[in-house]
Amino acid sequence: MGSAVTQAISSNGTSTYEPLSSVWEGSDGELLEEMFRFYATIKPEPILDATYNAGRFWKGSRRRITSMDIDPQYKPMIVGDNRKMTGVPSARYGAVVYDPPHVGPQGRDKSKKRFDVDFGATVECGKAHDWNLSYLYPPFLKQAKRVLKPEGLLLAKITDMVNNHRSKWPHCDFMRMAEEAGFTVCDLIIKVRTGPMVSNKWETAHHARKRHCFWIVCRNGEDCER
Repeated sequence: MGSAVTQAISSNGTSTYEPLSSVWEGSDGELLEEMFRFYATIKPEPILDATYNAGRFWKGSRRRITSMDIDPQYKPMIVGDNRKMTGVPSARYGAVVYDPPHVGPQGRDKSKKRFDVDFGATVECGKAHDWNLSYLYPPFLKQAKRVLKPEGLLLAKITDMVNNHRSKWPHCDFMRMAEEAGFTVCDLIIKVRTGPMVSNKWETAHHARKRHCFWIVCRNGEDCER
């Protein structure tokens, strides 16, 4: 079977394992629960949400979450930069969840009030960074590696983007950088939303409008198989 699948055999000899699709059309919260069920080899809790924001992943969840955000307006348990994680104990968490900014200031859509909040379109993303936000990943990955327990999970939501008229591929950068940081990249799940993001200020399309993002599954260990 697939590398992350554990089979259970019923009394009549048939397989009873529950598969996880590589394409997901439900909510992020539902997918997180499925990923915990499917990939966790140790108890995922406590869970560190390193980019908590308004906590939309956890609406209705009974999970034990430690919330971290650099913006105190969301009243996280830890106010701080996830690239430093000052004061966060090492080997404390069974899972770290990461949903970094996806669009630089050049991609702002001022016609929607929540655009900057939802997509993080306030973070520096200029020529010095090749019009790309992937520079945020290495310092975060170093800290995530430190605060995760052995065999803990890192679950990262990454969206590719077009910036300065060029396609950027942050999900590829994240996987490469995670491996360089000592993680094992185990899987890639495509999450699909109902329609592509559009803006009334766009007049001509040169790239396909994205209606998907990626959830990247990494383990703080050497193997993906359970």
